[in-house]
Amino acid sequence: MDRETLRSVQRPLKELYREEPQAGCIVLEASGKLGEESLSCSVGTGQAMVRAGLHPSTGGDGSLACSGDMLLQALVACAGVTLAAVAINRSLNVSGSIHASGELDVRGTLGLDPLAPVGFKSIALSFELDTEASDEELAQLIETTEKYCVVLQTLRSGLSIEVTSSAA
Repeated sequence: MDRETLRSVQRPLKELYREEPQAGCIVLEASGKLGEESLSCSVGTGQAMVRAGLHPSTGGDGSLACSGDMLLQALVACAGVTLAAVAINRSLNVSGSIHASGELDVRGTLGLDPLAPVGFKSIALSFELDTEASDEELAQLIETTEKYCVVLQTLRSGLSIEVTSSAA
């Protein structure tokens, strides 16, 4: 996609959201089905079904996707798409790779140590980019990517999550 195509696609959307701010508020959803044959949960991604299970460090056999890995993959995907869109809008040719790594103490999720956190203690996101952009352009590209990456900003925000349950 080139700059003009992206802008022509986004222009009417931006106009709509400026005129009707509530139109920009959307709800994204994800659903899963607990596996009956094994310790798993199948999640529809919109493109395919992904079967998630325990990481080998918590008793899984490694044959199923780990939700922690999926979180990092979502971060990489979001940062990559955001960076690509910003680069196109700025007429910058950029290629390369994005990497996310997260540190967690599985003793927390296994209930072995009440002081061990359940979840990632830290996440690192890195960009290895090939570009002829200046150092200043590259710094601004990364700064704008950080600002508009939905997954990154969600992880940083400490948002409120409501949990409910029901029995059939």
